[in-house]
Amino acid sequence: MMKTTTLVIAGLIALSGPAVAQAATATPAATTAANPLADAFTKAAATYEVPRDLLVALGYAETHLDNHEGEPSASGGYGVMHLVSNPTNKSLEEAAKITSLSAAKLKTDDASNVLGGAAVLRAKADALGLDATARKDPAKWYGAVAAYGQLADDTTARIYADAVYEALASGVDAEGVQTEPVQVTPDRGKYADDAPRALAAAVDYPGAIWKAAHSSNYAVSNRPTGDKIDRIVIHVTQGSYAGTISWFQTGPRPNPTSAHYVIRSSDGQITQMVREKNRAFHAGNYNRRSVGIEHEGYVNNASWFTDQMYRSSAALTRSIADRYGIPKDRSHIVGHNQVPGSDHTDPGPNWNWTKYMSYVTGGTGGGGSTNPHTAEEVCGPGYKTIDSQALGTSGTVYLMYSSSAGKNCVATIKKTSLGKASATSAFLEVKGAARKTDSGNFDYYAGPVQAAAADKCVKWGGSVGTATYTSEFEHCS
Repeated sequence: MMKTTTLVIAGLIALSGPAVAQAATATPAATTAANPLADAFTKAAATYEVPRDLLVALGYAETHLDNHEGEPSASGGYGVMHLVSNPTNKSLEEAAKITSLSAAKLKTDDASNVLGGAAVLRAKADALGLDATARKDPAKWYGAVAAYGQLADDTTARIYADAVYEALASGVDAEGVQTEPVQVTPDRGKYADDAPRALAAAVDYPGAIWKAAHSSNYAVSNRPTGDKIDRIVIHVTQGSYAGTISWFQTGPRPNPTSAHYVIRSSDGQITQMVREKNRAFHAGNYNRRSVGIEHEGYVNNASWFTDQMYRSSAALTRSIADRYGIPKDRSHIVGHNQVPGSDHTDPGPNWNWTKYMSYVTGGTGGGGSTNPHTAEEVCGPGYKTIDSQALGTSGTVYLMYSSSAGKNCVATIKKTSLGKASATSAFLEVKGAARKTDSGNFDYYAGPVQAAAADKCVKWGGSVGTATYTSEFEHCS
């Protein structure tokens, strides 16, 4: 682990565990003041013998612990635990049956909703045969967590469960509920071989993961030959990344819905679900002429709109605009709420159009000789450089550490083509876990890529253009 000048990282698929040694099975209690929601998690976890911090992490991955004032998500999920009632997911009804609470109360009362979530999660664990000993180990709950989401296939279920364990590993601080980072290596069981992969033959945007939407949720077309593509529509999912992917995979249903792309909040991961030549059902009057991009989150909660999401989406939008000759302006890159005849409000007032469009257009485009950004700025307050590697004259990749956050960070800072989009990447790989990468056509830098854990070696590196660096596994103690 990180001590004075070295850093160790361990973890999961994206963000990982703490940079202090902890037992793999530890589930430290959250540090909370008197808070009804925090108390609700403690009570529900005890009632159904569910690891309390795992229950919090599940709620955070679903909703950031926001009850959205009882309003349903796009897929019909309610409350901080996203209890769902739709034709393919009946977790709300399952919770009502187990707890003997009414559906109305489960929808609107936080304590009841959390109790219902714990009940459903425990039921999934029981179905998998977790005994009392196994239930004390958060690593053993991976299959139950994957089952809780009731996703369309195993690959999507893994995306969902990994997001929960990512939140467990990084710790939660939301709506007055806190958990400490917990070092866990999840037992993925049957999901071990279901890591999402990019399929070059299927995707229009390199690096995207391909997950096809149900055929009833889009129309096979021959764009731009049949219809000119001259708009890009920005959406917010009103739900989680994995849940939205699963919803688009589900059909037929009365309200067919899809988008060409879905982007994850935590790291900007992109999943393509409809080929650009085809018409996704996302924007009414603009379906024929546009490409739709969904962003994980809720319009009334700005915490979902991370810099990683903005920059990943902007790189995608820039690619689409360049390929179809779409002007990079607000007349052609529009919100769902701007589509004629739309009754939607997304992306909403928390979406930062100024930041987003600056990333789309390449900022000021000054192209000066000095990069205005530093690795410290990219990674955030408290991060200090513990290692670095020059990428020839093209840039430098930095490995950093924050003692207050207990995390590593990798950032690649360009020295050439400043203010102009060019291929840049940064990555961080914990030994025994999947590599996490931020790559695309960026104006000034790639990153931040962050993780933290105890007693693990880390491989790190990055690239600018053809200049690349990949370390050995190092910084192990």
